[in-house]
Amino acid sequence: MPVVLVHEGPTVTKERYDELVRRLTGGKSRMESIADWPVEGLLVHVAGQSEQGFRVVDVWESEDACRRFADKLMPLMAEVGIMDQAVLYPPHAFVSA
Repeated sequence: MPVVLVHEGPTVTKERYDELVRRLTGGKSRMESIADWPVEGLLVHVAGQSEQGFRVVDVWESEDACRRFADKLMPLMAEVGIMDQAVLYPPHAFVSA
């Protein structure tokens, strides 16, 4: 079953997100395709600035896939200074093209 991961808060900034992307991709300035992720199972990734701050939303095919990604991401987040905890929840509805 898919899960939604939402990450936002005072320490989640565009600059820190961009640095995470560089570290996850070995130097790329942006994620351009599903192949850029270090684990399989990502269905949707969206990141952008809102009036409340920078927000990252992922939809993963399963909680297990999301946790595999978190295992790679968490140490890097600490290195770049992102301390806010993400929220993980099952979607009520999920529709894709």
